[in-house]
Amino acid sequence: MTSVSAGLRIKCLAIVFSIFLVPGLLSYWCMPAHAVFPDFGRQGPPSFADLSDRVKDSVVNISTTQTIKENPLQPFIGPQSPFRDFFGDEFFKRFFGDTPQGQMKTHALGSGFIIDNEGHILTNNHVVEKADEIKIKTMDGKEYDARIVGRDPKTDIALIKVKPEGNFPKPAQLGDSDAIRVGDWVMAVGNPFGLGHTVTAGIISAKGRVIGAGPYDDFLQTDAAINPGNSGGPLFNMNGEVVGLNSAIVAQGQGIGFAIPVNVARDLIPQLKTGKVIRGWLGVMIQDITPELADSFGIKETKGVIVADLVKDGPAEKAGLKRGDVITSLNGKEVDSANILSRFVASTPPGSHTTIRIIRDGKSRDIKVTLGTMPDDKAEATPARQETAWGIAVQNLTPELAQRFGWDESERGVVISEVQPGSPAAEARLRSGDLIKEVNRQKIQNVRDYNQLVKTPKKGETLLLLVKRGQNTFYVALKATQD
Repeated sequence: MTSVSAGLRIKCLAIVFSIFLVPGLLSYWCMPAHAVFPDFGRQGPPSFADLSDRVKDSVVNISTTQTIKENPLQPFIGPQSPFRDFFGDEFFKRFFGDTPQGQMKTHALGSGFIIDNEGHILTNNHVVEKADEIKIKTMDGKEYDARIVGRDPKTDIALIKVKPEGNFPKPAQLGDSDAIRVGDWVMAVGNPFGLGHTVTAGIISAKGRVIGAGPYDDFLQTDAAINPGNSGGPLFNMNGEVVGLNSAIVAQGQGIGFAIPVNVARDLIPQLKTGKVIRGWLGVMIQDITPELADSFGIKETKGVIVADLVKDGPAEKAGLKRGDVITSLNGKEVDSANILSRFVASTPPGSHTTIRIIRDGKSRDIKVTLGTMPDDKAEATPARQETAWGIAVQNLTPELAQRFGWDESERGVVISEVQPGSPAAEARLRSGDLIKEVNRQKIQNVRDYNQLVKTPKKGETLLLLVKRGQNTFYVALKATQD
Protein backbone atom coordinates (compact mmCIF):
# COMPACT_ATOMS: atom_id res chain seq x y z
CA MET A 1 0.00 0.00 0.00
CA THR A 2 2.82 2.39 0.77
CA SER A 3 4.47 2.01 -2.66
CA VAL A 4 1.10 2.36 -4.46
CA SER A 5 0.30 5.55 -2.53
CA ALA A 6 3.69 7.01 -3.35
CA GLY A 7 3.20 6.20 -7.02
CA LEU A 8 -0.20 7.87 -7.07
CA ARG A 9 1.24 10.98 -5.45
CA ILE A 10 3.99 11.23 -8.06
CA LYS A 11 1.46 10.85 -10.90
CA CYS A 12 -0.74 13.55 -9.39
CA LEU A 13 2.20 15.93 -9.05
CA ALA A 14 3.18 15.30 -12.68
CA ILE A 15 -0.37 16.10 -13.85
CA VAL A 16 -0.44 19.33 -11.82
CA PHE A 17 2.99 20.32 -13.16
CA SER A 18 1.95 19.75 -16.77
CA ILE A 19 -1.38 21.53 -16.43
CA PHE A 20 -0.35 24.59 -14.43
CA LEU A 21 3.41 25.10 -14.34
CA VAL A 22 4.60 24.21 -17.84
CA PRO A 23 2.38 26.74 -19.65
CA GLY A 24 3.46 29.39 -17.16
CA LEU A 25 7.15 28.68 -17.70
CA LEU A 26 6.72 28.61 -21.47
CA SER A 27 4.95 31.94 -21.46
CA TYR A 28 7.71 33.37 -19.23
CA TRP A 29 10.49 32.12 -21.50
CA CYS A 30 8.71 33.50 -24.56
CA MET A 31 8.25 36.97 -23.07
CA PRO A 32 10.25 39.84 -24.66
CA ALA A 33 13.61 40.57 -23.00
CA HIS A 34 12.47 44.00 -21.83
CA ALA A 35 9.49 42.39 -20.05
CA VAL A 36 11.62 39.79 -18.26
CA PHE A 37 14.40 42.30 -17.52
CA PRO A 38 12.70 45.65 -17.14
CA ASP A 39 16.04 47.52 -16.98
CA PHE A 40 17.24 46.08 -20.30
CA GLY A 41 15.55 48.77 -22.36
CA ARG A 42 17.04 51.54 -20.25
CA GLN A 43 20.58 50.18 -20.16
CA GLY A 44 20.93 48.83 -23.68
CA PRO A 45 18.15 49.30 -26.23
CA PRO A 46 17.54 46.68 -28.92
CA SER A 47 18.36 49.43 -31.46
CA PHE A 48 20.63 52.48 -31.34
CA ALA A 49 18.79 54.12 -34.25
CA ASP A 50 16.93 56.74 -32.22
CA LEU A 51 20.08 57.70 -30.35
CA SER A 52 22.05 57.93 -33.60
CA ASP A 53 19.42 60.16 -35.21
CA ARG A 54 19.44 62.45 -32.20
CA VAL A 55 23.21 63.06 -31.99
CA LYS A 56 24.63 62.55 -35.49
CA ASP A 57 24.28 66.18 -36.65
CA SER A 58 26.69 67.43 -33.96
CA VAL A 59 29.50 65.20 -35.26
CA VAL A 60 31.78 66.53 -38.01
CA ASN A 61 34.37 65.03 -40.32
CA ILE A 62 37.74 66.78 -40.31
CA SER A 63 40.22 66.82 -43.17
CA THR A 64 43.62 68.49 -42.90
CA THR A 65 46.33 69.45 -45.36
CA GLN A 66 49.99 69.81 -44.46
CA THR A 67 52.65 71.16 -46.82
CA ILE A 68 56.05 69.55 -46.29
CA LYS A 69 59.35 70.14 -48.01
CA GLU A 70 60.64 67.20 -49.96
CA ASN A 71 63.64 66.62 -52.17
CA PRO A 72 62.28 65.48 -55.56
CA LEU A 73 65.32 63.24 -56.04
CA GLN A 74 65.07 61.68 -52.58
CA PRO A 75 64.22 58.18 -53.90
CA PHE A 76 67.39 58.23 -55.97
CA ILE A 77 69.91 60.06 -53.81
CA GLY A 78 68.66 59.38 -50.28
CA PRO A 79 70.75 57.48 -47.72
CA GLN A 80 68.84 54.27 -48.48
CA SER A 81 69.15 54.60 -52.27
CA PRO A 82 70.81 51.64 -54.03
CA PHE A 83 72.24 54.16 -56.54
CA ARG A 84 74.17 55.84 -53.75
CA ASP A 85 75.70 52.52 -52.78
CA PHE A 86 76.74 51.93 -56.39
CA PHE A 87 78.10 55.36 -57.35
CA GLY A 88 79.25 56.59 -53.94
CA ASP A 89 78.66 59.83 -52.03
CA GLU A 90 81.27 61.83 -53.94
CA PHE A 91 79.54 61.21 -57.24
CA PHE A 92 76.22 62.62 -55.98
CA LYS A 93 77.88 65.54 -54.24
CA ARG A 94 79.84 66.47 -57.40
CA PHE A 95 76.96 66.29 -59.85
CA PHE A 96 73.94 67.20 -57.72
CA GLY A 97 75.35 69.28 -54.87
CA ASP A 98 72.55 70.63 -52.68
CA THR A 99 69.52 69.59 -54.68
CA PRO A 100 66.51 71.90 -54.58
CA GLN A 101 63.69 71.20 -52.19
CA GLY A 102 60.24 70.60 -53.54
CA GLN A 103 56.92 70.75 -51.75
CA MET A 104 54.46 67.99 -51.19
CA LYS A 105 51.00 68.16 -49.66
CA THR A 106 49.82 65.42 -47.35
CA HIS A 107 46.27 64.87 -46.21
CA ALA A 108 44.83 63.38 -43.03
CA LEU A 109 41.38 62.65 -41.69
CA GLY A 110 39.77 62.82 -38.29
CA SER A 111 36.58 63.58 -36.42
CA GLY A 112 35.23 66.15 -34.00
CA PHE A 113 32.02 67.44 -32.45
CA ILE A 114 30.38 70.83 -32.07
CA ILE A 115 30.20 72.11 -28.48
CA ASP A 116 28.43 75.48 -28.83
CA ASN A 117 26.52 77.73 -31.20
CA GLU A 118 29.62 79.88 -31.80
CA GLY A 119 31.19 77.17 -33.96
CA HIS A 120 33.71 75.70 -31.49
CA ILE A 121 34.60 72.07 -32.17
CA LEU A 122 36.53 69.65 -29.95
CA THR A 123 38.93 67.14 -31.46
CA ASN A 124 42.29 65.51 -30.81
CA ASN A 125 45.44 67.59 -30.93
CA HIS A 126 47.18 65.03 -33.12
CA VAL A 127 44.47 65.51 -35.77
CA VAL A 128 45.19 69.22 -36.33
CA GLU A 129 48.55 70.12 -34.75
CA LYS A 130 50.62 70.17 -37.97
CA ALA A 131 47.87 71.23 -40.34
CA ASP A 132 48.24 74.20 -42.67
CA GLU A 133 44.63 73.91 -43.72
CA ILE A 134 41.63 72.48 -41.85
CA LYS A 135 38.21 71.80 -43.28
CA ILE A 136 35.18 70.30 -41.59
CA LYS A 137 32.15 68.70 -43.17
CA THR A 138 28.80 68.45 -41.42
CA MET A 139 26.22 65.71 -41.81
CA ASP A 140 24.33 67.65 -44.48
CA GLY A 141 27.47 67.86 -46.64
CA LYS A 142 28.34 71.50 -46.02
CA GLU A 143 32.04 72.34 -45.72
CA TYR A 144 33.61 75.03 -43.53
CA ASP A 145 37.13 76.35 -43.14
CA ALA A 146 38.37 75.97 -39.57
CA ARG A 147 41.17 77.51 -37.54
CA ILE A 148 42.92 76.33 -34.40
CA VAL A 149 41.88 78.21 -31.26
CA GLY A 150 43.91 76.31 -28.70
CA ARG A 151 45.86 73.07 -28.35
CA ASP A 152 47.05 70.97 -25.44
CA PRO A 153 49.52 68.27 -26.55
CA LYS A 154 49.80 66.82 -23.04
CA THR A 155 46.17 65.69 -23.05
CA ASP A 156 45.88 65.45 -26.86
CA ILE A 157 42.92 67.85 -26.93
CA ALA A 158 42.42 70.71 -29.39
CA LEU A 159 39.74 73.32 -29.94
CA ILE A 160 39.05 74.55 -33.47
CA LYS A 161 36.48 77.05 -34.72
CA VAL A 162 34.40 77.68 -37.83
CA LYS A 163 32.12 80.55 -38.74
CA PRO A 164 28.56 79.18 -38.49
CA GLU A 165 26.27 79.88 -41.42
CA GLY A 166 22.60 79.21 -42.05
CA ASN A 167 21.22 76.08 -40.45
CA PHE A 168 24.33 75.21 -38.46
CA PRO A 169 23.97 71.95 -36.45
CA LYS A 170 23.09 72.07 -32.79
CA PRO A 171 25.95 71.34 -30.36
CA ALA A 172 26.42 68.03 -28.58
CA GLN A 173 25.57 67.80 -24.91
CA LEU A 174 28.53 67.12 -22.61
CA GLY A 175 27.95 64.44 -19.98
CA ASP A 176 29.78 63.38 -16.83
CA SER A 177 32.55 60.89 -17.52
CA ASP A 178 33.05 60.32 -13.79
CA ALA A 179 29.52 58.94 -13.56
CA ILE A 180 29.94 56.39 -16.36
CA ARG A 181 30.45 52.85 -15.06
CA VAL A 182 32.30 49.84 -16.36
CA GLY A 183 29.72 47.82 -18.27
CA ASP A 184 27.61 50.82 -19.38
CA TRP A 185 26.61 50.95 -23.04
CA VAL A 186 28.27 53.60 -25.22
CA MET A 187 28.14 54.60 -28.89
CA ALA A 188 31.01 56.01 -30.97
CA VAL A 189 30.43 58.23 -34.00
CA GLY A 190 33.16 59.30 -36.40
CA ASN A 191 34.86 59.18 -39.77
CA PRO A 192 36.86 55.91 -39.84
CA PHE A 193 39.05 55.50 -42.92
CA GLY A 194 37.25 58.47 -44.48
CA LEU A 195 34.00 56.54 -44.81
CA GLY A 196 31.95 59.40 -43.39
CA HIS A 197 29.56 59.26 -40.44
CA THR A 198 29.87 55.78 -38.95
CA VAL A 199 28.22 54.52 -35.77
CA THR A 200 29.59 51.70 -33.59
CA ALA A 201 28.45 50.52 -30.18
CA GLY A 202 29.89 48.71 -27.20
CA ILE A 203 30.42 49.06 -23.49
CA ILE A 204 32.89 50.75 -21.16
CA SER A 205 35.51 48.07 -20.59
CA ALA A 206 37.61 49.90 -17.99
CA LYS A 207 38.35 53.34 -16.56
CA GLY A 208 41.53 55.13 -15.59
CA ARG A 209 43.73 53.41 -18.14
CA VAL A 210 47.35 54.59 -18.45
CA ILE A 211 48.69 53.76 -21.91
CA GLY A 212 51.78 55.95 -22.09
CA ALA A 213 50.25 58.54 -24.39
CA GLY A 214 51.11 61.48 -22.13
CA PRO A 215 51.78 62.59 -18.55
CA TYR A 216 48.08 62.83 -17.68
CA ASP A 217 46.73 59.55 -19.03
CA ASP A 218 43.27 58.71 -17.66
CA PHE A 219 41.55 56.90 -20.52
CA LEU A 220 38.19 55.22 -20.79
CA GLN A 221 38.57 51.84 -22.46
CA THR A 222 35.77 50.63 -24.73
CA ASP A 223 35.08 47.75 -27.07
CA ALA A 224 33.08 49.97 -29.43
CA ALA A 225 34.93 49.74 -32.75
CA ILE A 226 37.37 52.66 -33.13
CA ASN A 227 39.57 52.94 -36.22
CA PRO A 228 41.90 55.49 -37.84
CA GLY A 229 39.76 58.51 -38.66
CA ASN A 230 37.68 58.15 -35.50
CA SER A 231 40.22 60.28 -33.60
CA GLY A 232 38.55 63.26 -31.97
CA GLY A 233 35.04 61.91 -32.44
CA PRO A 234 32.59 61.63 -29.55
CA LEU A 235 31.73 58.65 -27.38
CA PHE A 236 28.09 58.96 -26.30
CA ASN A 237 26.24 57.45 -23.35
CA MET A 238 22.67 56.22 -23.71
CA ASN A 239 21.33 59.66 -22.83
CA GLY A 240 22.99 61.15 -25.92
CA GLU A 241 25.67 62.92 -23.86
CA VAL A 242 29.34 62.94 -24.77
CA VAL A 243 31.40 61.07 -22.19
CA GLY A 244 34.69 60.81 -24.11
CA LEU A 245 36.81 61.80 -27.11
CA ASN A 246 37.83 58.74 -29.10
CA SER A 247 41.58 58.91 -29.25
CA ALA A 248 43.62 55.71 -29.54
CA ILE A 249 43.54 52.05 -30.42
CA VAL A 250 45.68 48.99 -29.82
CA ALA A 251 46.76 48.01 -33.30
CA GLN A 252 47.41 44.38 -32.37
CA GLY A 253 44.16 43.95 -30.47
CA GLN A 254 40.48 43.75 -31.21
CA GLY A 255 37.79 45.54 -29.27
CA ILE A 256 40.31 47.69 -27.39
CA GLY A 257 39.87 51.42 -27.93
CA PHE A 258 40.53 54.41 -25.71
CA ALA A 259 38.73 57.71 -25.18
CA ILE A 260 39.75 60.82 -23.23
CA PRO A 261 37.16 61.46 -20.48
CA VAL A 262 35.03 64.45 -21.41
CA ASN A 263 35.50 65.91 -17.93
CA VAL A 264 39.18 66.45 -18.78
CA ALA A 265 38.18 68.36 -21.91
CA ARG A 266 35.44 70.33 -20.12
CA ASP A 267 37.96 71.65 -17.58
CA LEU A 268 40.30 72.76 -20.37
CA ILE A 269 37.78 74.45 -22.68
CA PRO A 270 37.92 77.91 -21.00
CA GLN A 271 41.72 77.90 -21.26
CA LEU A 272 41.73 76.52 -24.79
CA LYS A 273 39.52 79.44 -25.84
CA THR A 274 42.25 81.82 -24.64
CA GLY A 275 44.84 79.90 -26.67
CA LYS A 276 46.98 78.81 -23.72
CA VAL A 277 46.68 76.13 -21.05
CA ILE A 278 48.13 76.93 -17.62
CA ARG A 279 48.59 74.20 -15.02
CA GLY A 280 49.41 73.99 -11.36
CA TRP A 281 52.97 73.06 -10.44
CA LEU A 282 54.39 71.42 -7.31
CA GLY A 283 58.05 71.25 -8.28
CA VAL A 284 58.88 67.65 -7.42
CA MET A 285 60.13 64.51 -9.08
CA ILE A 286 58.28 61.48 -7.82
CA GLN A 287 58.11 57.73 -8.24
CA ASP A 288 55.70 54.96 -7.37
CA ILE A 289 56.34 52.80 -4.34
CA THR A 290 57.54 49.27 -4.98
CA PRO A 291 57.39 46.59 -2.26
CA GLU A 292 61.16 46.93 -1.85
CA LEU A 293 60.94 50.70 -1.42
CA ALA A 294 58.04 50.34 1.01
CA ASP A 295 60.13 48.00 3.11
CA SER A 296 63.10 50.38 3.01
CA PHE A 297 60.97 53.35 4.04
CA GLY A 298 59.11 51.43 6.73
CA ILE A 299 55.75 51.74 4.97
CA LYS A 300 53.15 49.01 5.36
CA GLU A 301 51.35 49.63 2.04
CA THR A 302 52.55 50.49 -1.45
CA LYS A 303 50.05 53.35 -1.77
CA GLY A 304 51.35 56.86 -2.23
CA VAL A 305 54.37 58.24 -4.09
CA ILE A 306 57.91 58.99 -2.98
CA VAL A 307 59.46 62.41 -3.43
CA ALA A 308 62.73 61.59 -5.19
CA ASP A 309 63.86 65.18 -5.66
CA LEU A 310 62.65 68.77 -5.43
CA VAL A 311 63.10 71.73 -7.74
CA LYS A 312 65.21 74.34 -6.02
CA ASP A 313 63.01 77.18 -4.71
CA GLY A 314 59.94 75.42 -6.09
CA PRO A 315 56.57 75.40 -4.28
CA ALA A 316 57.23 72.03 -2.60
CA GLU A 317 60.66 72.99 -1.30
CA LYS A 318 59.40 76.33 -0.02
CA ALA A 319 56.58 74.57 1.83
CA GLY A 320 58.98 72.22 3.59
CA LEU A 321 58.66 68.96 1.66
CA LYS A 322 61.79 66.86 1.71
CA ARG A 323 63.35 64.16 -0.38
CA GLY A 324 62.09 60.80 0.83
CA ASP A 325 58.66 62.08 1.92
CA VAL A 326 55.79 59.83 0.88
CA ILE A 327 52.76 61.77 -0.43
CA THR A 328 49.50 59.94 0.34
CA SER A 329 46.81 62.55 -0.41
CA LEU A 330 46.18 65.97 -1.92
CA ASN A 331 43.28 68.03 -0.57
CA GLY A 332 41.77 64.86 0.86
CA LYS A 333 42.01 62.90 -2.40
CA GLU A 334 43.97 59.69 -2.07
CA VAL A 335 47.15 59.47 -4.12
CA ASP A 336 47.78 55.89 -5.23
CA SER A 337 50.32 56.53 -8.00
CA ALA A 338 52.57 59.15 -9.54
CA ASN A 339 50.21 59.45 -12.49
CA ILE A 340 47.27 60.31 -10.23
CA LEU A 341 49.24 62.97 -8.36
CA SER A 342 50.35 64.47 -11.69
CA ARG A 343 46.72 64.82 -12.79
CA PHE A 344 45.57 66.23 -9.45
CA VAL A 345 48.26 68.92 -9.39
CA ALA A 346 47.96 69.82 -13.07
CA SER A 347 44.20 70.28 -12.85
CA THR A 348 44.49 72.58 -9.82
CA PRO A 349 44.82 76.30 -10.72
CA PRO A 350 48.14 78.01 -9.94
CA GLY A 351 48.05 79.95 -6.71
CA SER A 352 45.71 77.47 -5.06
CA HIS A 353 46.36 76.64 -1.42
CA THR A 354 46.55 72.87 -1.09
CA THR A 355 46.98 70.44 1.77
CA ILE A 356 49.36 67.56 1.16
CA ARG A 357 49.46 64.64 3.55
CA ILE A 358 52.83 62.95 3.81
CA ILE A 359 54.55 60.20 5.74
CA ARG A 360 57.97 61.18 7.05
CA ASP A 361 60.01 58.87 9.25
CA GLY A 362 56.96 56.68 9.73
CA LYS A 363 54.73 59.53 10.95
CA SER A 364 51.87 61.19 9.08
CA ARG A 365 51.61 64.96 8.83
CA ASP A 366 49.92 67.66 6.73
CA ILE A 367 51.83 70.34 4.83
CA LYS A 368 50.28 73.46 3.28
CA VAL A 369 51.55 74.20 -0.23
CA THR A 370 50.69 77.08 -2.55
CA LEU A 371 50.95 75.74 -6.09
CA GLY A 372 52.98 77.60 -8.68
CA THR A 373 52.57 77.82 -12.45
CA MET A 374 54.07 74.97 -14.41
CA PRO A 375 57.01 76.19 -16.51
CA ASP A 376 56.60 75.55 -20.21
CA ASP A 377 59.67 73.37 -20.41
CA LYS A 378 58.92 71.19 -17.39
CA ALA A 379 56.57 68.26 -16.90
CA GLU A 380 54.91 68.26 -13.49
CA ALA A 381 55.49 65.30 -11.25
CA THR A 382 57.15 63.21 -13.90
CA PRO A 383 57.47 59.71 -12.49
CA ALA A 384 61.13 58.95 -11.96
CA ARG A 385 62.61 55.75 -13.28
CA GLN A 386 62.23 52.83 -10.91
CA GLU A 387 65.07 50.38 -11.12
CA THR A 388 66.67 47.92 -8.75
CA ALA A 389 70.26 46.81 -9.01
CA TRP A 390 73.28 45.15 -7.42
CA GLY A 391 76.80 44.38 -8.58
CA ILE A 392 78.31 47.79 -9.39
CA ALA A 393 81.73 49.41 -9.26
CA VAL A 394 81.99 53.07 -8.25
CA GLN A 395 84.59 55.84 -8.42
CA ASN A 396 85.01 59.33 -7.09
CA LEU A 397 83.71 61.98 -9.47
CA THR A 398 86.98 63.29 -10.95
CA PRO A 399 87.08 66.18 -13.46
CA GLU A 400 87.72 63.64 -16.20
CA LEU A 401 84.70 61.51 -15.25
CA ALA A 402 82.55 64.63 -14.81
CA GLN A 403 83.42 65.72 -18.34
CA ARG A 404 82.95 62.22 -19.72
CA PHE A 405 79.48 61.73 -18.23
CA GLY A 406 78.30 65.34 -18.36
CA TRP A 407 78.29 66.08 -14.62
CA ASP A 408 79.09 69.40 -13.00
CA GLU A 409 82.31 69.15 -11.00
CA SER A 410 80.48 70.58 -7.99
CA GLU A 411 78.29 67.46 -7.77
CA ARG A 412 78.82 65.21 -4.76
CA GLY A 413 78.54 61.45 -4.67
CA VAL A 414 80.09 58.51 -6.50
CA VAL A 415 79.73 57.65 -10.16
CA ILE A 416 78.98 54.13 -11.37
CA SER A 417 81.93 53.12 -13.50
CA GLU A 418 80.95 49.53 -14.23
CA VAL A 419 77.88 47.33 -14.13
CA GLN A 420 78.60 43.63 -13.91
CA PRO A 421 77.19 41.64 -16.85
CA GLY A 422 74.40 39.29 -15.85
CA SER A 423 73.92 40.99 -12.49
CA PRO A 424 70.62 42.40 -11.23
CA ALA A 425 72.09 45.82 -12.03
CA ALA A 426 72.45 44.92 -15.70
CA GLU A 427 68.93 43.50 -15.85
CA ALA A 428 67.59 46.68 -14.23
CA ARG A 429 69.52 48.86 -16.72
CA LEU A 430 71.56 50.82 -14.22
CA ARG A 431 74.46 52.08 -16.26
CA SER A 432 77.85 53.65 -16.17
CA GLY A 433 77.66 57.35 -15.46
CA ASP A 434 74.77 57.17 -13.00
CA LEU A 435 75.57 59.20 -9.89
CA ILE A 436 74.81 57.75 -6.44
CA LYS A 437 73.93 60.58 -4.05
CA GLU A 438 72.70 58.72 -0.94
CA VAL A 439 73.00 55.31 0.65
CA ASN A 440 70.26 54.29 3.09
CA ARG A 441 69.02 57.89 3.27
CA GLN A 442 72.50 59.20 4.16
CA LYS A 443 74.32 61.61 1.87
CA ILE A 444 77.70 60.55 0.57
CA GLN A 445 80.56 62.65 -0.73
CA ASN A 446 83.01 60.05 -2.02
CA VAL A 447 83.95 56.38 -2.28
CA ARG A 448 85.00 56.27 1.36
CA ASP A 449 81.54 57.31 2.51
CA TYR A 450 80.03 54.80 0.11
CA ASN A 451 82.15 51.90 1.38
CA GLN A 452 81.35 52.70 5.01
CA LEU A 453 77.64 52.43 4.34
CA VAL A 454 77.60 49.55 1.86
CA LYS A 455 78.35 46.29 3.60
CA THR A 456 78.57 42.78 2.19
CA PRO A 457 74.92 41.82 1.90
CA LYS A 458 73.15 38.76 3.10
CA LYS A 459 70.44 37.14 1.05
CA GLY A 460 67.18 39.08 1.29
CA GLU A 461 68.74 42.27 2.61
CA THR A 462 67.97 45.56 0.89
CA LEU A 463 70.01 48.66 0.22
CA LEU A 464 68.37 51.99 -0.60
CA LEU A 465 70.22 54.24 -3.07
CA LEU A 466 69.39 57.69 -4.35
CA VAL A 467 70.57 57.83 -7.95
CA LYS A 468 70.84 60.81 -10.29
CA ARG A 469 70.77 60.42 -14.07
CA GLY A 470 70.71 63.53 -16.20
CA GLN A 471 68.02 65.78 -14.71
CA ASN A 472 66.20 62.91 -12.99
CA THR A 473 66.74 61.77 -9.43
CA PHE A 474 65.20 58.53 -8.16
CA TYR A 475 65.39 55.94 -5.40
CA VAL A 476 66.45 52.36 -6.02
CA ALA A 477 65.94 49.59 -3.47
CA LEU A 478 68.57 46.92 -4.08
CA LYS A 479 67.75 43.43 -2.88
CA ALA A 480 70.48 40.86 -2.46
CA THR A 481 69.63 37.58 -4.20
CA GLN A 482 72.50 35.59 -2.68
CA ASP A 483 74.98 35.75 0.15
